[in-house]
Amino acid sequence: MGIINAGEFLETVHIKGLQVSLVASGNGTEIIYHKLQPGTDWAITPEEGWNAFEYLYIISGHMRLQTESNHFELKQGDSFYENSVKNHYFFHAEELTEFIYVSSQPVFHHFSFVSKEMIELAVAIEEKDGYTSDHCQRIKEISLMIGKKLELESSQLMRLNMASFLHDLGKVKIPINILQKPSKLTTEEWEVMKLHPIYGKEILAETGITLLVEAGEIVAQHHERFDGKGYPLGLKGNEISIEAAIITVADSYDAMTTDRVYRKGMPKEKAIEEIKNCRGTMYHPLIVDTFISIKDSINL
Repeated sequence: MGIINAGEFLETVHIKGLQVSLVASGNGTEIIYHKLQPGTDWAITPEEGWNAFEYLYIISGHMRLQTESNHFELKQGDSFYENSVKNHYFFHAEELTEFIYVSSQPVFHHFSFVSKEMIELAVAIEEKDGYTSDHCQRIKEISLMIGKKLELESSQLMRLNMASFLHDLGKVKIPINILQKPSKLTTEEWEVMKLHPIYGKEILAETGITLLVEAGEIVAQHHERFDGKGYPLGLKGNEISIEAAIITVADSYDAMTTDRVYRKGMPKEKAIEEIKNCRGTMYHPLIVDTFISIKDSINL
C-alpha cells in the first residue's frame, strides 16, 4: 500500500509554465497531476507502439481542447478519455488549470524528463548566443499566434509548439568560439554554423519520441528561404513546411527587436517593415500577411 499526503508527490518536473507530478504508479499504470499556468499548451499525440488507455479529469480551471476537426471547452468536473490514441489532441489553458491524467502505460519518466532536458538545453544555448532566457518562449508564443490565426490542425500546432521552442537546439554542437565570435564569421566558420538546423534534427531524432522526431523535421528547415536561397538544403516555396515558415518569421522578428550584448534591438515598427520588404523572398507571403494581421496583439 502507498500513502501520499496532500501536497506530496513521488516526483515532480517543472517545464515552462507546466508542473507535472507523479502521484502513483503500479503495474505500468500511472496517475499524474498537471498544473498549467494560463496560456500554457499540453498535448496527447499518437505514438507508434503505444496502446494505452488515457484519461484526464479537470480539477480546476479552464482548458480549450482542439482536435483535427473540432474545438471543445473543458472546465472543472469535465473529463476526457481515449483508449489507444489515434488522433492529435491539443490543449490550451485559458486560466490556471489543474487536472489528473491517468495512463495505462508509463509515460512520466520518459517524456517528462526528456522534454525538460531538451527545453533546458535550448534555453542555455540561446543565452550563450547572446539572447535572454525567454527568447525561446517568445518565438513559441508568436509562432502559435500565427498558427492559430491560420487555423492549423491540432497535429500541426503540436509540432509547431515544440519546434519553435527548440529551433536552435543544434547550436549545442557549434564550437563556442564560433557561436560567440563578436566579429563576422569566416567562410569556413559560416559553413559550420549552417549545420545547426541539421544537428537539431539529429538530437531530437535520438529521443525516439514521435512528437520530438517530427518537430526535428521542422527544426531542420527553419533557416530555409521562400526564394530557395536559405540553408541547409536550399528548399523553396511550398517545399518548406508551413510550421518552419512560421518559425522563420517569428525568429526574425524577435532577433531584430531584442537587445543583445553587441547591439540594441530595433523598434517594433521598423522590424515589421523589414519583414514586409522581404515578403516573397526570405519569407512565405501568406505567413507575412498573417503576421501583419496579428501584429497589434504581439506585446512581447
